[in-house]
Amino acid sequence: MTESASPYISHPRIMVLGVQPGKPPFRIVEIDGEMVAEARSLAEVLEVAADAGVPIHDVDDPDVVRWVGGDSLTWNPH
Repeated sequence: MTESASPYISHPRIMVLGVQPGKPPFRIVEIDGEMVAEARSLAEVLEVAADAGVPIHDVDDPDVVRWVGGDSLTWNPH
């Protein structure tokens, strides 16, 4: 297998886990593998990242943020 044929796997510093049921629902935010917050909106994810010194210029860039169980617009349990 050549290098160009191997899949690229990004390792973003921020991971937003799937929606958890609650009133209101929330998503757990991890930075550098450590759970740092429960976010209830995209704005809260951006705020948590900024507080940790991790700028997010594009929430849909998989090299920056990994969204598990939905994308940046998924905030209700399925």
